[in-house]
Amino acid sequence: MIILITGASHIGKTLLAQRMLEKYNYPYLSIDHLKMGLIRSGNTGLTPEDDDALTTYLWPIVREIIKTAIENRQNLIVEGCYIPFCWRQDFDERYLPSIRFICLAMSERYIESHFDEIIGHESEIESRLVYADCSMDDLKAGNKSIIDGFQRVGEQVVLIDSDYEQTIEKLLD
Repeated sequence: MIILITGASHIGKTLLAQRMLEKYNYPYLSIDHLKMGLIRSGNTGLTPEDDDALTTYLWPIVREIIKTAIENRQNLIVEGCYIPFCWRQDFDERYLPSIRFICLAMSERYIESHFDEIIGHESEIESRLVYADCSMDDLKAGNKSIIDGFQRVGEQVVLIDSDYEQTIEKLLD
């Protein structure tokens, strides 16, 4: 089984992946780790700020890692924001039944009422060496883009609207 986790920045993708690793004992691949390995090694001229270009660059690699894991009957959690809205078109009926897709997003109401808490948890699982100025408007725009993009192609989005922990716990069941 492949568990594919995506969503906007600061949504808790890595936290969910860590909890799934602990519950299911599945290894997980952070697309951010792959990104930084390629950037730091000089294998790409892209920078961490090149989001759209990074999706185009990283997704073909991640896609083939997923296929290889499925072909070898291996479990894997893959998490990151560099998953295109139309990801399903890259897999045929041999692969899709083995992929559980989870897209997380926060409602505007949740962001407005929990902004300080969201920012306070930004380094809970992975230490962010560079703290970006993440404003409430940035979070709202990022979540709206994720919600609109994935819903436009028919994907279900798990919307965090009131109780973050309860929403995460439901995904672990």
